Amino acid sequence: MKLRIVIIGLALVIGACKNTEKKKAETPASKEDHIVAGEWVELMEPANWRGFNQDSLPSNWSIKDGVIECFGEAGDVGGDIISNETYDNFEFAFEWKISKGGNSGAFYHVVEDTIYHSPYETGPEYQILDDVGFEEPIEDWQKTGANYAMHVANENKSLKPVGEWNTSKIIFNKGKAEHWLNGKKIVEFDKNSQDWLEKRNSGKWNDYPDYGNTNDGYLALQDHGAGVWFRNVRVRRL
Repeated sequence: MKLRIVIIGLALVIGACKNTEKKKAETPASKEDHIVAGEWVELMEPANWRGFNQDSLPSNWSIKDGVIECFGEAGDVGGDIISNETYDNFEFAFEWKISKGGNSGAFYHVVEDTIYHSPYETGPEYQILDDVGFEEPIEDWQKTGANYAMHVANENKSLKPVGEWNTSKIIFNKGKAEHWLNGKKIVEFDKNSQDWLEKRNSGKWNDYPDYGNTNDGYLALQDHGAGVWFRNVRVRRL
């Protein structure tokens, strides 16, 4: 009798193990192989940045007391800074404010080479602008949050007045990109789509044949001749 009970108990244990293995095998691959994002890395030290095609931080920028400040002394373009590391799939978050009538931007997948004058020649741009006080007429694809000259911000956009801090983030993962502003997604596109290709070849980038050609490169912040401030700048790999 005791032997029979032991045999039945073993059979139940074996059966339970098999059922557990079966359930595990039936778990969708997407559940098992989910992407674990890397740790956030703060980019708030001078050692995190340098001038484009330069070895150190240029004099038109300052990083101290928890703020990255651009003095806007480089003229129209040409004084941008880039990260010391490159990123392919990432989440890039930052807070910013801009001077009245100001213009700036945050770039990614920037290629550094002396054949290029500025990051905008190769890297997509999250546009930063005083939409209200900018002195010249502007198109929607030039306004804050747009993927510059490519995708305009949607109706979710809510921009704070000049002098107040805005919160932004850029997410890029396997060709899919998102722009966020003050907690809301305002731009979404797929770089592998026909739509992206048509916009890329629409004429704006004819003089910059290397624009958007890579999915790996530096982050960059733009000096476009205006005062702009960044804080809580950080990135994590996806």
